[in-house]
Formats: sequence, C-alpha cells, structure tokens
Amino acid sequence: MKKTYKIEVDCANCANKMEAAAKATPGVANATVNFMALKMIVEFAEGADPRSVMEAVLKNCKKVEDDCEIYL
Repeated sequence: MKKTYKIEVDCANCANKMEAAAKATPGVANATVNFMALKMIVEFAEGADPRSVMEAVLKNCKKVEDDCEIYL
C-alpha cells in the first residue's frame, strides 16, 4: 500500500536526509520525498500498520532534521 503525506522541510538536502531516514525505517518498503511539492510517498511493507510505521518514520526524520514535519 502507498500513501502520500504532506511534509515541511527547509532545503533539498534535508529532504534527501528525510528520504534516507524513511527508507531505513522498519515497515517501509520504499519512500520518495519530493522537495518541490513538499510531499512524501511511502510504500509500506506487507502487513505493516501505516500509522505506527509513520510515527517511527517521523521520529527517525527528526533525528536527522529536527525542524522537519510530516503531517500524519
């Protein structure tokens, strides 16, 4: 399953860091961040709970870019 989330991030480099952090999160099969559109598309692994996975993604993204936001 794929879902799109609105994000807030300051620069393209920070968006790349967010994408890498999201991809490294358990339960995420793939993630793409579009800096220009301020969107993150997340493909969830089979059987993963999107809500709990996205909470973990947000936590991981905050580690690399503390002023980013993902609107769940």
